[in-house]
Order: sequence, then structure tokens, then C-alpha cells
Amino acid sequence: MTQHLFIGIAGNIGVGKSTLTRMLAEHYSWEPFFEANADNPYLTDFYADMTRWSFHSQIFFLGKRLEHHHQLINHPGSAVQDRTVYEDAEIFARNLAQQGKMSERDYEVYRRLYKAIASFLPPPDLLIYLQASVPTLQRHIEKRGRDYERSIEPAYLAQLNRLYEEWISDWTACPVLCIGIDELDFQHRPSDFAHITSKIEGTIPLPRRMF
Repeated sequence: MTQHLFIGIAGNIGVGKSTLTRMLAEHYSWEPFFEANADNPYLTDFYADMTRWSFHSQIFFLGKRLEHHHQLINHPGSAVQDRTVYEDAEIFARNLAQQGKMSERDYEVYRRLYKAIASFLPPPDLLIYLQASVPTLQRHIEKRGRDYERSIEPAYLAQLNRLYEEWISDWTACPVLCIGIDELDFQHRPSDFAHITSKIEGTIPLPRRMF
């Protein structure tokens, strides 16, 4: 019988979600669903003027993540998602509202839409939360060289880290696997990647891989 697992990977900007998504998909033959940064027509404008473009950018991400979530639920095999729909609302939109970069009116409209739709969404079977310090995030962001990310301030990353910790501490919809990556290089060190897969396999049952 084919196992149908839905794995979500959560974490701050630059923490390594896309890389881990790709590596887990290859390792376990899961279908990867990547974050739609490149498709967001508002993203460059958003980083240049967050107050003006925050609502537009977050609505785009919410819609795209909901599309992916629907595809994940209906996928015949197992799948792994780079950033979940929950993070858009609980981390990024909330942070923008707290910083005054999304108006109270826009944030209320966004939250009502999110809550109405999210109440019908089955949660992942496992949520993998990648944790990293701000200096680690900055190194990763600099290394990947995306122009629209170069203006991200350390204080912004630190605030997102705080919101992530608050959200994860209250999350009860599915098991959570927290992995600190400051001392890991799972992309280049096989032992570090094996450390992660061992933790995953110790948290949820996976079928024996065939070679």
C-alpha cells in the first residue's frame, strides 16, 4: 500500500527550507512543493516599500500556499512542502501588522480570509521547524545572492525568529520536529543530513526504502 505523508518544513528566511525540501524529496522519493518566491510579482516592490505592498504580497503568498496545500492533500504519494500556509499568516502578516507596515484594516481582512480557509485544511503529518540565529541566516542570505533580500535588516530577521518561537510553542495540530542548524551543514556534510533523516524516522513511521 502506498504511504501518503504530508511533511511541512517551516523556518525563517535563509534557514535552508528549500535545500532540505529538495534533499528529502530525493532521499525518500517524495514530491517537493517549493515556495513561490520567483512567481510573486509584488516581491521586489514589497522589499523596496513594505508599507505600500505588504497586503498585496501576503495575499499572493496566501493564495499560492493554499493552492499547494490543496495539491498536497490530493497528491497520491507523499509530499514535502517548503514553508506552510500557516507561516504566512502567523509569522509574516502578523509581523507586518505589528510593525505598522500593514494597516489594521488590511490585516483584519487578511486574517478573516486566512481563518475561513485554514479551518478546512488538514494539517501536515509532521512539521519540521528549522531554527537558526540571525548571523547564520545572514550568511545564508548573502551566499544565495538574491537582490531583493540584500536590504533585509538583522532586526527584521530577529523579530521573525521571535514570532516563529511563539508560534511553534503553541502549535498542537501535528507533531513538530525542531532542528537547530547553526552547527549543521546538511547540504555538504552527509552525516548532518543523516542526523536529520534519523530524527524524522524516529518521529513518524516511514516505509523501508527499496534499493
